[in-house]
Amino acid sequence: MQRILFTIAAILMLVTTAQAQRADNYPPSNKTIKISHTNLPIVWLEVNGAMILKDERITAHMKVIDNGDGQLNYGDTVAHPGQHVDYEGYIALRYRGHSSFEHSRKPYSFRPLDKPLEEGGVKTKVKILGMGKDNNWALLAPYSDQSLLRNPLAFELARPWMEFSPQCRFCELYLDGIYYGVYILTEVVSKGKHRLNLPDPGDNDDDLTGGYIMEVDRCEENYYMSRYRPIGSTGSAYTRNIYFQYKSPDYEDLTEAQIEYIKGRIDQMENALWRYLPNGEPTYRQYLDVDNFIDYQLAEELGHNVDAYRLSGKFFKRRDSEDPRFKMVVWDMDLAYGVPYYHGAWSPENWSYELNDTLYQAGETYLVPFWWYKLNRDPDYVARLKARWAEYRRHNVREERVMALVDSLYTVLTADGAVQRNSLAWPRWGLYVWPNHYTAQNYDDAIAYLKQWLRDRIAWMDGQLGFDPNAAMLGDVDDDGDVRIDDVTALIDYLLSGIAEDINLAAADVDQDGMVTIDDVTSLIDILLGN
Repeated sequence: MQRILFTIAAILMLVTTAQAQRADNYPPSNKTIKISHTNLPIVWLEVNGAMILKDERITAHMKVIDNGDGQLNYGDTVAHPGQHVDYEGYIALRYRGHSSFEHSRKPYSFRPLDKPLEEGGVKTKVKILGMGKDNNWALLAPYSDQSLLRNPLAFELARPWMEFSPQCRFCELYLDGIYYGVYILTEVVSKGKHRLNLPDPGDNDDDLTGGYIMEVDRCEENYYMSRYRPIGSTGSAYTRNIYFQYKSPDYEDLTEAQIEYIKGRIDQMENALWRYLPNGEPTYRQYLDVDNFIDYQLAEELGHNVDAYRLSGKFFKRRDSEDPRFKMVVWDMDLAYGVPYYHGAWSPENWSYELNDTLYQAGETYLVPFWWYKLNRDPDYVARLKARWAEYRRHNVREERVMALVDSLYTVLTADGAVQRNSLAWPRWGLYVWPNHYTAQNYDDAIAYLKQWLRDRIAWMDGQLGFDPNAAMLGDVDDDGDVRIDDVTALIDYLLSGIAEDINLAAADVDQDGMVTIDDVTSLIDILLGN
């Protein structure tokens, strides 16, 4: 009896301790860090000691200080009154994430409220840090990403090509007066005038056909399971399932007609993809936007994202009258660009869409949907993929531009000590952090690793997709990485003056006859006109 009582007491102590830790909301090991001044916006969250939950929202108060570009923000608001309050009000707050939630520092989801939940508060749309009005936001907590910048990097690289790519801002966060470090305040993939501008679906005719946001993800509550299994490298199906989550409208807000419609539409797309044979009739193209899927694939593959396609795979559909095809959105790239040690994802070589053999052998539950196996066996899709990569490489994925983007994000984070404060709150340098392949010794080391990995990845993809970065781009006479009307002017100036100092003669020979003549002007104009 005494032993039983002792066991019960021990269990109660463990439960009490766990609850106390949760009620303490997972603070950093060093609670003494204070912001004197910072170039980043400062976010204060106040829950007055309440326990933040993962599956239920609680009322919190939020205040965001941002004095604007080039101005410092001060942590002591008494000594520095009159600072610009970008947003202040109540929010509905909860934890978010799956693997990211397993880390010591937790990410959050929040929705601005007109008043506390306890008083019947409802979500309201607000503009935050220059981003468009909406009522659905996230505070990401980069932890395994020692560079802190992989998600913003991915969003910016995808932005010129994707219909929607989330905007985000770095900030420094306090929770109940304790400094929690550098966070990323970001838009999420949701409906809204400034997000995916989709109407709510109706129950009849064209209104029923859009708009919907779905997600390839885990088999959690209220999912729809695909009729087809993932495929391995030999073309055989694995004994795993593919699951879809209802993201918008929320499942409880969908009518039976809407649920049956979107399930049926996914079935139609998958039926067409499953039946496709190389060089066969690509009927699947009426159900998915090929160019968008190519852009999504290139974004995921550039990052060699270990979760690509199989987790957080967000896709949406408009009404048929506007566009009947599914499209995808880039999201959740904190485990991309050489982070994980497992499944070969740290390597700058091999494709993420071909990971199923490795994932299955490792016992993973969630594999890459068969979609990507089928798409990459369509010769026309592959040809368009290679052509699109060439466009990327001549524009926003030029190596010097990618490095410049990393440098600009690095500068934002280091300009006024944010990285140093974050590292004091969460000391990790030289320590293993799951699931990192590489353990950085300091922040500059983390950035150097990221940049070298990107160089290696770009070079590998160039080789696989047949792009020669040293070849002249025909028509890019002024050698600025683009073909525009300015190139016509530069070519004419050369023909009139004979001075070749500021032009690329190889690119100026547009008709490839070995000479630069007036005929090349005509050929260049034809290119610009799409002829």
